[in-house]
Amino acid sequence: MTDDAVPDLRASDADRERVAEVLRDAVAEGRLDMEEFEERLEAAYKARTYGELAPITRDLPAAGAVPPAPVSFVKGPVDGGGWADRIVGGEGSSSGGIAVLSGFERKGRWTVPKRFSCLAFMGGGDIDLREANFADRDVEINCVAIMGGFQVVVPPGVEVVVRGIGVMGGFEHPRDDGPPEPGAPRVIISGFAFWGGVGVERKVTRAERQRLKEQRREERLERRESRHELHRSRRGERHEEWERRRGEEY
Repeated sequence: MTDDAVPDLRASDADRERVAEVLRDAVAEGRLDMEEFEERLEAAYKARTYGELAPITRDLPAAGAVPPAPVSFVKGPVDGGGWADRIVGGEGSSSGGIAVLSGFERKGRWTVPKRFSCLAFMGGGDIDLREANFADRDVEINCVAIMGGFQVVVPPGVEVVVRGIGVMGGFEHPRDDGPPEPGAPRVIISGFAFWGGVGVERKVTRAERQRLKEQRREERLERRESRHELHRSRRGERHEEWERRRGEEY
């Protein structure tokens, strides 16, 4: 897939910084003057999609700096790998959960079966899939909530299909974070809610959130240092120009 094939996908801070690095190399090599460099750098940091980023470096030797696919916020299992490593087959480590005037949770490293059934009567359950493995490419979570509720947490990149029925209750649809990632599982949320509800939301893990926070902090420091370097360079140019004019006067 080329960058022309995904022009509408959202770009990340890391994508913008890669383009900025290409621009810095170009100005250092004399391919761009300072005015054009500043214009393109500003456009890069304002860009929201790959389609807006691609033209900024298209006429430069390193125009491939825009990645061909979106940066994934989900790295698969904790020890690395992709979605294929998380679809393990076999049976799930838990087939369901019941909460009657109480609650239950499934979280951390567990295996979601092909069908996970749960019931809440005046109670609730938390079902967290962010670190889970999956017994099949398609899994179904069937929720029956009567005067109770469930909260289902899925990682970004997973396709979610909501098919539940609510009577004086409802099933929440997660926000759309773009197309599902290649090879990611599909999670079907089905069931029935009466005076209750099933919430579905996308979240990264705490460790991944901290990693992204540190990455953004480092990128901000790099951008700040680049701006300082640019200002020092421009001051040096102005000083040289002043010295040259002073020499001409004398």
